[in-house]
Amino acid sequence: MAAVTLFAVPVALLVSPLVGAIVAAIGVLLILVRHNLYLTQLVQWTHEPIGTPLPHAFGVWDFVFSDLNRRSRQASEARERLSAALDRFREASQAMPDGVMYLSHTGTIEWMNYQASIDFSLDEERDRGAQVTNLVRQPDFVHYLDKGHYDEPFLFHPIHRKGAALLVQVIRFGDHRKMVISRDVSHIEKLETMRRDFVANVSHELRTPLTVVGGFLETVIDAEDDLDLADRNHYLGLALEQSGRMRRLINDLLTLSALETGAPQPAEELFDVGGIVREIGRETEALSGGRHTVVVEVDCDCKCQGSPKELHSAFANLASNAVRYTPDGGTVTLSWQLGKNGVGKYCVRDTGIGIAPEHIPRLTERFYRVDRGRSRETGGTGLGLAIVKHVLTRHQCEMKISSRLGQGSEFCVIVPAARIVSCDRPS
Repeated sequence: MAAVTLFAVPVALLVSPLVGAIVAAIGVLLILVRHNLYLTQLVQWTHEPIGTPLPHAFGVWDFVFSDLNRRSRQASEARERLSAALDRFREASQAMPDGVMYLSHTGTIEWMNYQASIDFSLDEERDRGAQVTNLVRQPDFVHYLDKGHYDEPFLFHPIHRKGAALLVQVIRFGDHRKMVISRDVSHIEKLETMRRDFVANVSHELRTPLTVVGGFLETVIDAEDDLDLADRNHYLGLALEQSGRMRRLINDLLTLSALETGAPQPAEELFDVGGIVREIGRETEALSGGRHTVVVEVDCDCKCQGSPKELHSAFANLASNAVRYTPDGGTVTLSWQLGKNGVGKYCVRDTGIGIAPEHIPRLTERFYRVDRGRSRETGGTGLGLAIVKHVLTRHQCEMKISSRLGQGSEFCVIVPAARIVSCDRPS
């Protein structure tokens, strides 16, 4: 349009100066209208959503719009890259096993991941922008945030999660902002508690027989001239019995330690599990000494893959427990059978005193006893079922326990079909 105006004005001047002036004025007006139109389109474009392309133009405005389009695309690409990076960061933060929460300089929640919402019982959306100490009001947590000394982490026990323990660490960053990191250490604290209990139990279990042995020996030494041979042998026999108890306890501790620390498993071999059950039946009769009726039921003779020594020990432990906790005249039944799905099942049933339901889940814990006094009377160390549990775990076996007070108990070992190689049912 500018070129047309420049060409029309000289022509009009040749015709008449007045016409030339009018043509020039119209040309300038048209140029201003066009510039105003493009400027209006530019202003309207600034109100459109980000990413909307600029309209087409002519002349110098075409260069302006092209440059703005290029800068707009570059800015849009940069925003997309930043948005993608932010999404990746949020995904990574959500995937972290630790809780992460960002606090503003005033202590309000700016962002948290899913684990932090669980650790502190918060809602990711609802609680954003709220003061964290208004939501987590436990005095020890509030004091830790307020004191401002974050060199050492803080062990926090949230009241809404019974038995849970969190290791909380605050890290300052940016403009007086804080990053709160929480790590669930409940299992570590539980292990530490178990370690303390284990040491205390071992000390107690060894101290009692040592005290008895020491007392008997002192009695024999101090009353050397006053004791006849029968009394002396009686005291020495009791001391020997207590030393045997300590020996069994130490042997069980060594066995349990080897199992728990992942000691190499003995070489596996094929063995006759039915034969082992019959052998344990004979050992059980000898242990009972005729005080119980021992029944052995072998449904089939199976070849099993595993450690015969370890499984014999585990199976025999269940049988000896049945003898210990069954009154004289009771019945102890050992059975081996093969299910239709090829799974083996070894069970020990007794007509003993039974176990209350609340004790059954804890029977395989170290030193856990339903009746401590009776366990010591029967010579138990409190480690037998813990050892059985680890042996069965090494062989991918499962133990099921059922019992009723006053009516007896049943301990069954489920042997997976993968370990049963072949079976011959007796004719």
